[in-house]
Amino acid sequence: MKPNLLRQNRIQRASFAILCVVTLFSSLESVNAQSVCLPAPRLLTTMPMGGQTGSTIEVTITGQNLDAAEDLIFSHPGITSKKQVDANGQPIPLKYEVTIATDCPTGIHEAYVMTRLGVSSSRVFTVSKRPEVVRTKPNTTLETAMLLEVNSLCNAVMTKQSIDYYTFNAEKNQRIVVDCGAEGIDSKLKPVLIVADENGGDLLVERRGGAIDFTAPETATYVIKVHDLTYNGGAEYFYRLSLQELSPDEQVERLPSIQLVNSFSWPPSQYTEETLEAETEPNNQSIEAQQISLPCLISGNFYPAADVDTFEFEAKKGEVWWVEVASERMGRQTDPFVLVQHVGKEGEQEKLTDIAELNDIPSPVKVSSNGYSYDGPPYNAGSTDVLGKVEIKEDGIHRLQLRDLFGGTRNDPSNDYRLIIRKANPDFALVGWALHMNLRNGDRNALSKPLALRGGTTMPIEVVVVRRDGFDGEIDIEMTGLPTGVSATGLKIPAGQSRGILLVTAEVQAPRGLSQASVLGKALINDQNVVRPCSMASMQWPVVNAAQEIPSPRLLTQVPVSVCEIEGAPVSIAAAEDKVWKVLEGETLTIPLAHTHRCDFSGAIISLKTYGAGFEKVPSFDAPLNKATSEAVLDLKTLKTPPGEYTIAFYGSAVAKYQDCLEAVAEAEKALADAKAEVEKLSKESLELAEVAKTVTGDDKPIAEKNVQESNAKLKTAQAEVVAAEKKLKAATVRAKPKDIVDIVVSKPIRIRVKPAGKS
Repeated sequence: MKPNLLRQNRIQRASFAILCVVTLFSSLESVNAQSVCLPAPRLLTTMPMGGQTGSTIEVTITGQNLDAAEDLIFSHPGITSKKQVDANGQPIPLKYEVTIATDCPTGIHEAYVMTRLGVSSSRVFTVSKRPEVVRTKPNTTLETAMLLEVNSLCNAVMTKQSIDYYTFNAEKNQRIVVDCGAEGIDSKLKPVLIVADENGGDLLVERRGGAIDFTAPETATYVIKVHDLTYNGGAEYFYRLSLQELSPDEQVERLPSIQLVNSFSWPPSQYTEETLEAETEPNNQSIEAQQISLPCLISGNFYPAADVDTFEFEAKKGEVWWVEVASERMGRQTDPFVLVQHVGKEGEQEKLTDIAELNDIPSPVKVSSNGYSYDGPPYNAGSTDVLGKVEIKEDGIHRLQLRDLFGGTRNDPSNDYRLIIRKANPDFALVGWALHMNLRNGDRNALSKPLALRGGTTMPIEVVVVRRDGFDGEIDIEMTGLPTGVSATGLKIPAGQSRGILLVTAEVQAPRGLSQASVLGKALINDQNVVRPCSMASMQWPVVNAAQEIPSPRLLTQVPVSVCEIEGAPVSIAAAEDKVWKVLEGETLTIPLAHTHRCDFSGAIISLKTYGAGFEKVPSFDAPLNKATSEAVLDLKTLKTPPGEYTIAFYGSAVAKYQDCLEAVAEAEKALADAKAEVEKLSKESLELAEVAKTVTGDDKPIAEKNVQESNAKLKTAQAEVVAAEKKLKAATVRAKPKDIVDIVVSKPIRIRVKPAGKS
């Protein structure tokens, strides 16, 4: 398919997909969304969103389920915090004093909070070398515009249905780059940037998230306007506005940004740019083709608009080359396309024979068709970049054309790429995420799911692989660096498949703890043991209704894992004995299961399926939710499971009658009892003092009356405390009232040894 036809086809498919999603959402409008996933702590905002090296700043946070928030923790040890305290030395909730070391690396870091339920989801915290300020006053008119210094950063929250105004002073011919960090720092803001004259007349406008490269025509005061593309705003629409002076020939560097999920597969292992060769323009036409020799690593960019970069090389029949292009995975809004042709002769005319069209790295697994977890994960590990094979059919000159399929509307010199042409180097890249539920009954959640484990919980992590250059072997998954009482069991990615499951289990009695974990994949490639890191991804925001908001996942820089002691899993399922279960090939294995219930459930049974290669075709079976035992029957004759060592787990979903923060009820009851006891004590004391005051005469009379007044004042305060305690108890009781919440239930991993038939 020629590129222009391919482009038209993709537009048609995209339009049809959008129509399908709109139709689906419309059909579900009448269905009530079901509450899914037990409460988890989530850090939603920090203000400011970053700071300068060598500074100490005040940071205020907001989030979900941040009860008893403790330390504000950062992904780099060069950023530390302590709680802010009031005049009486008492901690101020959700306020911290954050210190950034002078040698702390600049760029993207992450912040998260330890709470009663464990570690929260993270929020980006950016470190810079430049002075930073926080906007504290409204600036929604030209008259109230905030003055900014050049070479500084301003942290702010977008004002809803308004424009935020700033001013700066510039000398004639001074080059100023105005940039707005938003989506790249987890914000929901889609910024529109405008540089205007001092009267507010627009000079330059950027509506697609880019920076404005502005050279002042005169020495004057200039205006910056910032607003959301749809004029939305609020606490989740934060941004960092940057003004930076550059010399005329200096390259623009954008503000640091998060990495999207698909960037996990770039760069290849052992990648280095030491042999990088620059693309040389002009090379759009065949007569201008840049001559290269293979293998090669080329740096270029899709610029100007409609740019086509053409390269020629010699190759021999039977050779196999792998072509990889990275651009979208480097954070660029591009869609690379590669066409490889053999260049021959037909008389005096050039004869071109297409031998390969390469486009898009497909997702390793089927992605959800509507943005949330419906018929697949709400994460896309595929990319619009290129990774494919070129088989040479005959000797001679070959021409490679590289273009951005939608580059006709993009005129951005920062849209660079890397082109690699190499002999086969079999390898793999991994990414994982906390598994989401596949519900089709109106649930539209796409939630950030921190690895905050309750005792007795097994949390499943879905791990997928992008395979390189023909590698097709099995991959073992493991997780290290876990807290005490937590273990991880990797259910391997089988040969030829693209998905595996990692099970993270907290023992029932696991102590409260937090650690930084690592996830790894191990494989045998060309008789060599190969170990590769597994990136982890999470949702930027907990989306409760994907019909109204598009989920936006990203990669994490760290993998914090925590255990809370205060709550246990609603139900834990495990084999009755912790051992290796042995069975002969082709026979039936019955595994007794033990259930530990910690709450009531809606419904009497849970339907269980099976994780684990060799056993994933076990028919689903029912287990009781009101009994302490059940059993799983595995028919190896039907499954045709070959001899070997296996690890499996059973999983399903159940609706728990969850009681949130139950311990708060007991604490509130005790506080109310103590307050009532104090009232009773002070009431008795006041009566006694009043009786004494009646009998006292002379100079002692005023003293006695004063004692009565003071006692009555204490009594009044104590009575107010009773009222407050009653309100707290009522709120705690309402919060602890059982609520139907559906969640994933996964058994503790079970080990099985299948022996060859005929052996005891």
